[in-house]
Amino acid sequence: MSQVEKVESQVSEFSSAELAAFRRWFFEFDASVWDRQFEADALAGRLDSLAESALGDHVSGRSREL
Repeated sequence: MSQVEKVESQVSEFSSAELAAFRRWFFEFDASVWDRQFEADALAGRLDSLAESALGDHVSGRSREL
């Protein structure tokens, strides 16, 4: 049995309160992982072309205020 299967099995046995607590924890955990990856990508320059394209569109008048 893989670790994912073990976690699935355990989660399926959670009470409603435990499941709610797990959801809150996982949401925070997942957001933190995503934030770290996004920051690493930004620092490594992997988002530079997207930013340049967006700025170019804005300068050319192909954007609007939200």
